[in-house]
Amino acid sequence: MKLIPSRWALAAFLLHSISKTTGSALTTVIGANERLCFYADVDKAGEKIGVQSGGDFDINFDVKDPRDKIILDGRGERQGDYVLTANYVGEYAFCLENDMSTLTGKLIDIDITVESEPRRDPPAKPGQLADQTSALEESIYRLNGMLSSIRRNQRSAHTRERRGYFVVESTQSRIFWYSVLETAMIIGMAM
Repeated sequence: MKLIPSRWALAAFLLHSISKTTGSALTTVIGANERLCFYADVDKAGEKIGVQSGGDFDINFDVKDPRDKIILDGRGERQGDYVLTANYVGEYAFCLENDMSTLTGKLIDIDITVESEPRRDPPAKPGQLADQTSALEESIYRLNGMLSSIRRNQRSAHTRERRGYFVVESTQSRIFWYSVLETAMIIGMAM
């Protein structure tokens, strides 16, 4: 029996071997007036760092490079998608702060990704591009970009859905207690 690898398996293998990605998706609760930091280690300069975050309503955050310099700062953000290029090797700090809330914690989704995509150097002449990059490689790069976009959109939709669910739950609770109060007042007036 002759074993022939499928085109899909070959494409999956090439996609996996083209880009090296490490990441961590995390859902956590940040208490009132709490500051929580996450760290990502960058092995070499020029790597891409992506942060997709969202939470219940608003959060403050900052991103610091290995020299402890703030490279990204956000105040009162509800949702975001940020891609940074790591200019220095070392540990990058992603800190979230819930100092606007004095009583309640917030549920936060954060996804920190460090990517390294080895690409060939562009050719000196435009005609040489076909020699260096095959159509399959270009398709794989495009698919990788589209899949990343779909993943970010799903995460964003999930965050919006959870926020909407919270609003509906809160409204239902208010309606219930208003109807209990209204019923008690009607019974009180009838007596």
